[in-house]
Amino acid sequence: MTAYDHLDLVNPELVVIPCGSRKLDRAARAADLYIGSYHRACRGAAEALRPDRLLILSARYGLLDLDDVVEPYDTPHGTTDSVTPRLVLEQATLRGIVHLDPVVALGGARHVRLVRSVWPHALTPLAGTRGMGEQMARLAALRKGPVN
Repeated sequence: MTAYDHLDLVNPELVVIPCGSRKLDRAARAADLYIGSYHRACRGAAEALRPDRLLILSARYGLLDLDDVVEPYDTPHGTTDSVTPRLVLEQATLRGIVHLDPVVALGGARHVRLVRSVWPHALTPLAGTRGMGEQMARLAALRKGPVN
């Protein structure tokens, strides 16, 4: 069994996906703001998992619901202007979602570290992939549904 065919991936309480560097050039709902192929692939895989809740982890704003309207920005994860684990924990606490389980984190290493700062038990189906090509392939497999 691999990380992405674990039964807990089906209908998790929460899936957290990364933002993306490609964005619209105007304020928009978080669901519409991110237009890059990697974000869209993560979103498609997340939706296929049928989570109770889906959030975007923005490098600038932290946890975003799909309907949150935000301005575009140019802040990568891990830079001095990006969100910190402390801020993400505060946001999760205010939303009352700190104790959710199972939680799935789709994204790269920086994204996963931030998610795991709040949910250390988060499942990470992209772990162990080597490069963007493998991640995109795994995301495509998740869109088709976890293997039982």
